[in-house]
Amino acid sequence: MQYLFVRIVKARGLHPCQSPHVKIRSGPIAGRSLPARDSGAGCPEWNQVFALSQSKPESTLEISVWEDGPNEAFLGGVCFNLTDVPVRDQPDGPLAPQWYKLEGASDDAPVTGDIMVAVWIGTQADESFPESWNSDAPYVSYAYTRSKVYQSPKMWYLRAYVIEAQDLRLASAAPLPPGVPYNSAMTRRPIAASSSSSSLSWMEDLMFVASEPLSNHEMIVEVEDRSTKEPESLGYAVVPVASVEQRLDERQAVASRWFNLESTATRDGYRGRIHLRLCLEGGYHVLDEAAHVSSDFRPTAKQLWKPAVGVLELGILGARGLIPMKTRGSTDAYCVAKYGKKWVRTRTITDSFDPRWNEQYTWQVYDPCTVLTVGVFDNWRMFDAAGNRQDYRIGKVRIRVSTLESNRVYTASYPLLRLLPSGVKKMGEVQLAVRFACAALLPNTCAMYAQPMLPRMHHLRPLGVLQQDVLRVSAIMLVSEWLERSEPPLGQEVVRYMLDVNWHSWSNRRSRANWFRIMGVVSWAFGLARWIDDIRRWRNPTTTVLVHVLYLVLVWYPELVVPTASLYVFLIGAWYSRFRPRAPAGMDVRLSQADMVDADDLDEEFDPVPSTKPAEVVRARYDRLRILAARVQRLLGDLAAQGERVQALISWRDPRATKLFIGACLVVALVFYVVPPKMIAVALGFYFLRHPMFRDPMPPASLNFFRRLPSLSDRML
Repeated sequence: MQYLFVRIVKARGLHPCQSPHVKIRSGPIAGRSLPARDSGAGCPEWNQVFALSQSKPESTLEISVWEDGPNEAFLGGVCFNLTDVPVRDQPDGPLAPQWYKLEGASDDAPVTGDIMVAVWIGTQADESFPESWNSDAPYVSYAYTRSKVYQSPKMWYLRAYVIEAQDLRLASAAPLPPGVPYNSAMTRRPIAASSSSSSLSWMEDLMFVASEPLSNHEMIVEVEDRSTKEPESLGYAVVPVASVEQRLDERQAVASRWFNLESTATRDGYRGRIHLRLCLEGGYHVLDEAAHVSSDFRPTAKQLWKPAVGVLELGILGARGLIPMKTRGSTDAYCVAKYGKKWVRTRTITDSFDPRWNEQYTWQVYDPCTVLTVGVFDNWRMFDAAGNRQDYRIGKVRIRVSTLESNRVYTASYPLLRLLPSGVKKMGEVQLAVRFACAALLPNTCAMYAQPMLPRMHHLRPLGVLQQDVLRVSAIMLVSEWLERSEPPLGQEVVRYMLDVNWHSWSNRRSRANWFRIMGVVSWAFGLARWIDDIRRWRNPTTTVLVHVLYLVLVWYPELVVPTASLYVFLIGAWYSRFRPRAPAGMDVRLSQADMVDADDLDEEFDPVPSTKPAEVVRARYDRLRILAARVQRLLGDLAAQGERVQALISWRDPRATKLFIGACLVVALVFYVVPPKMIAVALGFYFLRHPMFRDPMPPASLNFFRRLPSLSDRML
């Protein structure tokens, strides 16, 4: 999309005036500069760029200078014929501004002076576009409407190995140290104590998240005596995070250090000392996204990064059919895209239900098994009267890079869906163009599929699931605070929505959706079982006879089993290639079970923790959850019973059953020693596929024997 760029630099030789400003007009599009900065000697400066949409090209451009005040005084102007304006193509250098003589003199108000401007026609790829005043967002705060590229802060895992403490002044030994800003942790009770109760040992690992610049963070280690009703502080130590040693992997040894404890309650400065081993772990990837939608798996230390395997190109074309978001019946939409450490924000298109952004961004791809997230938001922060009003979420789309074919451009519209307390609602559609640029069978790209997703340290010294969740919340807080300090700020509500901070919270709808996903995964096994049952029952005699012949061939020539199975899978995969998706899929309402969700389930899903609902509602939901948990409990009990019956075969809990089983094993061993295995396999296969006239409708003896085996269910209270 083409834009008319106008750079207003400065003026000279104007009539003496206070804070002149510049007006720009091209057809119906008009703009006004900020008040000038006077550099002295009557030479006001603006240094401002305007980008006027060329969707309806005009023939002229008018630039005029005016004096601020209740009655604006005309100071002169310049008129350009747009047919003479040069078109700038990338990668041409920036167009140099030139001096133009101001015109428009009259007998009453003579015009003097010159103005320095540069006028050219370009696109969104122009480096001046992100900083320009845009005609698509007039009359609003300029700072909150322009496009911007952000970078997440570089984050480290801070490992604190608490060894021991000495010379503590306490009556009973039960101290616990918590942690650092933004996240905290506590040790368990000491595992050893001296006879004097002044020396304690923990030998415990604690993990925290710290972000650069590290000089802004301090780690506070406090020892508390929790043997009494109220915790009593025994002393604390402050450790600058910037002074902590950094290491790349587990092979790098880290020396432990002693830190003196101080107390603010008394004037006695020395309160004992604590022994710690601190290090910043560069071999981990700091998780700020859910693992199943992560856009990056690189470790913190740049020395451990592997080369990029391609480039991800995203074109944010526009949206259509957006619903009104404000009481005045308008929508001021912008897009945010996140991949890896790079966030991008498009400009805000004001008062439009079908905004057109036509902006393009690129990312380096280090792992194709990652996810690009694109969200659409309604801008509230651009209005000064809105105060701290948060931007409204319209919807988001996720695209997995590995689902994109190499060097192919996918252009599609994706529905923007929001789950509201009233139900799922379509908020509109967003139009995206995506391309994964890489060699089709590049060795590095193919080799990625055989490598672990997370860095080496995650496998050598893995973090617990609960620990990862706690650290992820801390990382999200650091990222959101960092981006909110940018200009223009990216609100915490935007960051939390893009990072899907509440994905792990309880939802009856999600549980039902996951159950149907499991049923969808194992449905092929059910279909295979039905097909085998049809063969056993001779419902299609031709198919059953062919299966007999194939079975005989495979038994007599067992070396053909593996190649035949591999060829069969190859043919199935080649056949299904005809039905492969033609474009990356967006959010699926039916898969999410959002189209059939109950109103009470939605109300429970949006209820925070702790609950804000009346006691009667909470009690009813608790009873419903107990009924659901009882079904799960019964299923777990049945699974445990089957495993215990297998163990009971040789455990002699049922002596007669064990005697029968081991006797049958002896007979089977003798038969296999005497009879050729191929003959046994043919006999068993033909017995399994025998005609229904030779089949007993009752369950087989082997199944009856297994069901009669004892389990431990009868010994439970």
